Order: sequence, then structure tokens, then C-alpha cells
Amino acid sequence: MNEEIRNPQIRLIDENGEMQGVMSVREAQNRAYLAGLDLVEISPNADPPVVKILDFGKFKYEQQKKKNEARKKQKVIEIKEVKVRPNIDENDYQVKLRAMNSFLDEGDKVKVTLRFRGREMAHQEIGMKVLERIRTDLDPRTKVEQMPRMENRQMVMVLTPR
Repeated sequence: MNEEIRNPQIRLIDENGEMQGVMSVREAQNRAYLAGLDLVEISPNADPPVVKILDFGKFKYEQQKKKNEARKKQKVIEIKEVKVRPNIDENDYQVKLRAMNSFLDEGDKVKVTLRFRGREMAHQEIGMKVLERIRTDLDPRTKVEQMPRMENRQMVMVLTPR
């Protein structure tokens, strides 16, 4: 900006947004000084570089505002974990299912962890049935990102919203 522009020839856009053409940097700096504004390099890679007469403080403020607006609009996808047991009661199952539905409504992924204790490890098919039931109950709204698999004493499945 201003005296930091090193190219001898530049393409100038004035404070009204009108193209003034190719000229020397000195002439453009004089015009900016008369307007009481700054000379800012907009496109340094062009040939010749494009500079614009504008208020640099206002320009930085607008850029920051655009960046904040973009950050506000993006959604960070989180992985929510729901823990269940192989012999889960019907009411508990419905509560967990409602929780999973609310997580999926918010656009988050759901990691379903089914924990085995003691001799339950001998009956892994019961755990598989519970995970299969969860998958069928949430089927129209979700997609299975990771099929059920064993990790030590627990079975894990990851669901994502469609």
C-alpha cells in the first residue's frame, strides 16, 4: 500500500470504482493523496499490477467482517458418542434412540459403543442384534459410515446423517 508499491507502472482504479488506466506509481500516489485516501494493491500478480484508491482502514474492516461471516456460517461436525449395553431395557433403548435422533438433526455423527462385561463376551451375537436394531430404526435418516466391529471388549458403529 502507498509507498510500499514497487512496480514503476500500475493500472489504477479510482475511489468511485472507475478504471483510470495504466500510469506511473507517483501519479497514482498523488491522486490518492489529493483524495485523502490510500493506494492499495488489489491484484499484485497482474501485469501491470492493479491498485485502487480507497480507505485502507475501512477496507481491512470489510475484509474482517467477511471472514467472520464465513466462519459463522460453517458447521463443525462433531462425533457424539452413545453407549449401550447388550441387554438394554426397552425404555432405555428409546431414550438413547431419541438422543441419537437429536444429534443427527444437528448434523453431527453418532458413534454407538456397545460395551460387553464379564461373560457377555461369549454372546456377541446379542450385541450385534442391538446394533442392527439401532441401524434399522435410524435407517431412512442415516448412513453407516463404519460397520460394527470389535475393539477389545466393545463393539463400535459410526452413523452419519444423510
